[in-house]
Amino acid sequence: MDSDFVRPAGHDFLWPHLLEVPYFRALLRAVEARFYQDLPIAPPVLDLGSGDGSFAAQAFARPLDVGLDPWPQPLRESRARRAHRLLVLAQGAGLPFADNSFNTIISNSVLEHIRDLDPVLAECHRVLREGGCLLFSAPSDHFTDWLIGRKLFGEPYARFFNRISRHHHCDGAQVWRARLARAGLDLERAWYYFSPRALRALELGHYLGLPNLLYKRLTGRWVPFPSRRNPCLRALEAWLRPIYDEPPPAVGAYIFCVARKPAPAPPQASPT
Repeated sequence: MDSDFVRPAGHDFLWPHLLEVPYFRALLRAVEARFYQDLPIAPPVLDLGSGDGSFAAQAFARPLDVGLDPWPQPLRESRARRAHRLLVLAQGAGLPFADNSFNTIISNSVLEHIRDLDPVLAECHRVLREGGCLLFSAPSDHFTDWLIGRKLFGEPYARFFNRISRHHHCDGAQVWRARLARAGLDLERAWYYFSPRALRALELGHYLGLPNLLYKRLTGRWVPFPSRRNPCLRALEAWLRPIYDEPPPAVGAYIFCVARKPAPAPPQASPT
């Protein structure tokens, strides 16, 4: 990884996220931000689905080259964070870049929200340079397995929770491998993360976070009194810290994937 992107060793990603976004999103994003510190990120970097820029601002030590999102309002918020050198309003299925423009594409918790993924992945292949990486996270094929509501209400609740989460895809590594292969990309490695305990904390946050949503609509910010002295945030941090510190489980509610655009095979020498 380009060392300019890396946060200092031991950097805490949990508190900065708690000061900025609802706790369930803070926990998930803090766990994911740690992964990028050890991944093969080389500039130029495209952040596909960059949203309001909060994740890139917290996860990386310097701005990424390009942030792209299909919605104007998140991009307006992102400008103030300066987490990207350039912000672009566009769809993932029609990337406004030349072939072989980027060495790295990151797409953090974005692809699951796109119904038709094949055109997007084909565009990722087109704009990646040979040997370049696509790094992404998404809900896994176990996303609804440990939901409290599923245990109480069965499959209808699982479908409801995916619907309110706007998930079109919750898949394991084999499904992603086949999907990426259709676009000409190789899945090099994948791992689960987010334990049953973490998933249940996230599930509760979708309901306990409703006041955050109201505050966001009224003020443009998610978190009232964003200070480490805020007793509510201190209690949340104490609850979430052991979950944040968990190692990735053997099976988890989310999956992280590292895919690569292969370089063409060298030509074989003709027989003499």
